[in-house]
Amino acid sequence: MNIMAKPTVQTMQAAIVTGPGVVEIESLPVPEPGAGEVRIRLEGCGVCASNLVPWSGPDWMTFPTEPGGLGHEGWGVIDAIGPGVSGLRPGDRVAALSYHAYATHDIASADMVVPLPAALDGQPFPGEPLGCAINIFRRAGIEAGMTVAIVGSGFLGALLTQLASKAGARVIAISRRQTSLDVARRMGAAEVIEMRDHWEIIEQVRALTEGRFCDRVIEAVGKQWPLDLAGELTAERGRLVIAGYHQDGPRQVNMQLWNWRGLDVINAHERDPQIYIEGIRAAVEAVADGSLDPSPLYTHRFPLSDLAKALDATRDRPDGFLKALMVMA
Repeated sequence: MNIMAKPTVQTMQAAIVTGPGVVEIESLPVPEPGAGEVRIRLEGCGVCASNLVPWSGPDWMTFPTEPGGLGHEGWGVIDAIGPGVSGLRPGDRVAALSYHAYATHDIASADMVVPLPAALDGQPFPGEPLGCAINIFRRAGIEAGMTVAIVGSGFLGALLTQLASKAGARVIAISRRQTSLDVARRMGAAEVIEMRDHWEIIEQVRALTEGRFCDRVIEAVGKQWPLDLAGELTAERGRLVIAGYHQDGPRQVNMQLWNWRGLDVINAHERDPQIYIEGIRAAVEAVADGSLDPSPLYTHRFPLSDLAKALDATRDRPDGFLKALMVMA
């Protein structure tokens, strides 16, 4: 009598945040993609600073998170497709806009993945922040000959410094940390200023611009003081671009100053997934052709089991830190 063996259930590893500052790694069945979906065997996922508020356990946060939850910067290889998917197949290497990417596998809508060309083989590609930088740069309307101040020289600020300087703009980078200013120099900043004293920075920029201030100012921190400073540095009829993620409550603005100078204020933190995907596609092209090089900015790598350490590093920013990547493969 023949007895058929039961099929082996494939499992995955997924991080679950069970409380403030606490992560557990669980082994779970690999999910199956539904109609219009693909499953991705993740190679890695970027760690986003937006995770830090839920990670800290505010009153509105619910624990435990869903498996892989908070992770949204994943890339990897498609290993299964659901019904109705065309133009994608198992084996395709992709970046994805998915939302459970602190895991070895995740499900994504087929229209939320972007194929990665062979030129990017072996390279990490956290698509969401790279696409975000491209979208911010586009909305900033930066052109050759402009003076651009970038307030905050973390990962996003460094990408924007590189994009603006390659476009022919004169970039003034402003940051708290000397290591970040050193990176900004390497990314093409013409001038760097330590973010220490509010009025001293204003006077330095005034001197560098012969009193005119900056055609474009990008605030890339997400806090009140950098926003205040950014407004002060923007020239009459200039454009103030808010790229920082202000997730901790209301902000006050100097409306008298904004009004008097006739500033254009652009809130460049996109929410439309299709706009994100457009940015990711453009970022793929830019990295593949060498017009954008994020590789020096990936400063820390962690296995999935060390997600808590990666989040702590993103919060504490040890010397030299810019961007943490979780590495699953």
